[in-house]
Amino acid sequence: MTQEHAFIGRQPILNRQQQIIGYELLFRLNKDAVSADFSSDMQAGTNVLVNTISNMGTDWLVGDKIAFINVAESMLESNFLELLQPQRVVLEIVETTQSSPELLNRLSDLRSQGFGVALDDFILTPQTASMIEFANYVKLDIQQLGMAQIPTISKELRKHPLLQVAEKVETKEEFKQCLDIGMDCFQGYYFAHPVTLSAKVINPGYANILNLLNMLRNNAEIRDIENALKRDVALSFKLLRYINSAGFGLSCEIQSFRHAVTILGYQKLYRWLTLLLVTAGAETGSPPALLKTAVTRGRLVELLGAHLLDGQDKDNLFIVGMFSLLDVLLDMQMDTILETLILPETVSDALLSRTGIYGPFLELAEACEDAEMAEVPRLCEQLQITPEMLNRAHVQALNWVEELGV
Repeated sequence: MTQEHAFIGRQPILNRQQQIIGYELLFRLNKDAVSADFSSDMQAGTNVLVNTISNMGTDWLVGDKIAFINVAESMLESNFLELLQPQRVVLEIVETTQSSPELLNRLSDLRSQGFGVALDDFILTPQTASMIEFANYVKLDIQQLGMAQIPTISKELRKHPLLQVAEKVETKEEFKQCLDIGMDCFQGYYFAHPVTLSAKVINPGYANILNLLNMLRNNAEIRDIENALKRDVALSFKLLRYINSAGFGLSCEIQSFRHAVTILGYQKLYRWLTLLLVTAGAETGSPPALLKTAVTRGRLVELLGAHLLDGQDKDNLFIVGMFSLLDVLLDMQMDTILETLILPETVSDALLSRTGIYGPFLELAEACEDAEMAEVPRLCEQLQITPEMLNRAHVQALNWVEELGV
């Protein structure tokens, strides 16, 4: 009998500076979203999680980030916890409406082992108040509770030495409100959603890179590209830093742009300039988590297509993932941005409508960021991707971004 494995997704958890401090790992069986619904066949769900984590060893630990993992109360006694590294894991306790002496003793024991504890979708009542003593984090679903209630709850929780996490933050306005209230951490894709798309011209911080990308597409002379790079010393420095990083895996150190062209060629160099385009947002005020998400998508989309596509298609997959958040980064409509870039039609189709040869791979990468992960099984089946393939690609992408130091 073959062992079942779950699909793994993620949602970042951000601090007040919008830097990623950890990821909530999302698990989805073929039928049930484990992270969202533990009530359906609890033991079967636990067994699949055990198989999945066991199969991956320690690979699912990402850099110095904390892993937030949903566990129902009944899972706190299971062998599942033996597979986890306590110092790197926060156990999110879900579906607990009241405490019991047994639960409180178990939480105390887990804390003494080094596990962090988060109370998920927490509602403060006389029945749940005693659990706060054992919590490192309390997660408040701002959609369920309503923003009007959050200040009062937050003030009450501030009496305790724990971090408050605002969950389901969907808009920049909600983020600002939660920030002003004094929430410590934030979860939700407010930072990745274009709201106003108001910019009329491209920020100068991006314009030079866009120009360089088009020069490479047009096979411009190396001398001309070098001159364009020399006008932006910081750009040249960042380009060489990325190329010489552990994530690139070269055996020799690249000393100059001309050396890079010799070793890599224009096509490979193009993908590294796309990385610069995305990370240039750090200088223009984009949230750090947005930049990291864009780069993660680039690598994940490329890895997801590796079993079906190769050569230039792999580079195009990387570009599709990287550019998928350009509208948010540049505060412009995607079709307007694409008018300034020379791109293959297949890449433009994926970015504009998630169609063509690359579109479904981008759709899958985006589905892994959705808390429900509803489309993941369907897309994996369409693209002939098993849970093991998806999970391996996902974790490899996250670790690659950490190695780059984005």
